[in-house]
Amino acid sequence: MRLIKLKEVMNTTGLARSTIYKYISEGAFPKPVSLGERAVAWVESEVSDWILDKIEKRDLAS
Repeated sequence: MRLIKLKEVMNTTGLARSTIYKYISEGAFPKPVSLGERAVAWVESEVSDWILDKIEKRDLAS
């Protein structure tokens, strides 16, 4: 299991910081894991699963 920081999440998904946090508040993106008082990271596999889900929904819509 690997944790990734916000910059890598942004690079991986192509989403902006504000969009990531908007999706989190809507329950549409994996929640980050607290690493300390001011540090968070995401479980890499959860972000990957989110991306795969987007691809699957795109393919089903075709």
